[in-house]
Amino acid sequence: MLAVEWPDPPPPFTPVQADGILADAMPVVISMLRGVNLGGHHKIKMDALRALCESLKFEDPRTYVQSGNVIFRTKEKNSPALAKKIQNAIERKFGFRPEVILRTTDEMRKAMAATPFAASRNLEPSKILVTFLAAEPGPEAQTTLLNLKAYPEELHLKGRELYIYFPDGAGKSKLPWSSVEKLLKTTGTARNWNSVTKILEIAEEMEAAR
Repeated sequence: MLAVEWPDPPPPFTPVQADGILADAMPVVISMLRGVNLGGHHKIKMDALRALCESLKFEDPRTYVQSGNVIFRTKEKNSPALAKKIQNAIERKFGFRPEVILRTTDEMRKAMAATPFAASRNLEPSKILVTFLAAEPGPEAQTTLLNLKAYPEELHLKGRELYIYFPDGAGKSKLPWSSVEKLLKTTGTARNWNSVTKILEIAEEMEAAR
């Protein structure tokens, strides 16, 4: 099952401007690393990740679980440059270069509000996955995703987020969702709904404490 929604440019809310400048002077930024601490590969301890962020002059870095989620404040103005800065630092310190996906608190809040899965359906949060994409896929992504309609999963593409409901759980799924960059021609990293909810909660706490 597939639904694709293409926002009419400019999108309804984008704190990152077209030139990559973060709108807030001192925003709370959510950084999500792709593919760390999976199967014993690309290991990063969260205390080491926080220390790395502090070495980059990010303020009050906080991590959530072991999948590479770190929330911090920064004076950095350029979003693509910020992602590259984090990648470079991880490569120097840990010897590998993961994809880094950034969202501001407002962007994460908007992503949650845009969920296509109504609360009245009482879906299990752990079976809902949001893939946060580095860039909005092109128009050809609709055709690409239509080729997946034979799968039982429910997919909704909205801007830079791909929402997937796995009725039988992601572990039993045959949907090639982990190859999102090949399907949509952009990189991304996925988090389940429980993680997204908690990450936003941490970011909003930090935002309120300014």
